[in-house]
Amino acid sequence: MRLILLLIFSLVYCPSTFSQEKTITFSDAIKNNIKKYNTETDIEFDKGHIEKGNALFDSLVKDHLVGSKFDDYSFKSVNSKKVKLSKIKKPVFIITYASWCVLNKGEIPALNKLAKKYKEDMQFIVVFWDVKNDIKKISRQFNNNIKVCYANESYKNDRAVVATLKHTLGFPTSYFLNGNLEVVDIKRGGIPIPKKTPFKKAMELNYTIFDQRLTSFLTKKSLAKEPLAEID
Repeated sequence: MRLILLLIFSLVYCPSTFSQEKTITFSDAIKNNIKKYNTETDIEFDKGHIEKGNALFDSLVKDHLVGSKFDDYSFKSVNSKKVKLSKIKKPVFIITYASWCVLNKGEIPALNKLAKKYKEDMQFIVVFWDVKNDIKKISRQFNNNIKVCYANESYKNDRAVVATLKHTLGFPTSYFLNGNLEVVDIKRGGIPIPKKTPFKKAMELNYTIFDQRLTSFLTKKSLAKEPLAEID
């Protein structure tokens, strides 16, 4: 009888023990699911099934990554100030690049324009997988509404973020995080712009597509927490 009463007491006064879902970090979600994803996409791409391979990425994001808690990374900024994600008290848009990969024509001006438009609603962060000296020149092309950062495996403190982001999802990749650093969406790859597209038209295309993504992101930024699917 005493044991039964103790059990009832624990259920009534300690509901969190049984009802709270454990928060899954983004790095754990990646670790638990990336191997299976890579195996399946390799099979599809080897068969030439590009659309099926891309659909698998969308499923990875929707079923395993959305809703996970993004790790509280601290990025090095080109202005020597560190950017710690938890100190940003609003939604965050992160896009990753590398200096040796040519950005889309008109992409930086489009991002500058969007960062100005949404500066009250979200923080724009650009992360280059480079050392500081390699991005000094290109960093000057971004306006003050965008925090330009860098990370490289040669820096000891960057190894975790490089391993989790660069070596799993590649680049360019866009991460949309709400104010609680929960993943709302992830988009991989750049915007396809034909090489012969005039600069003004290329900028308009970049602006339109990024604007659509950001509008969608802001619409669902307060996503309802749901149990995250785990790999079998």
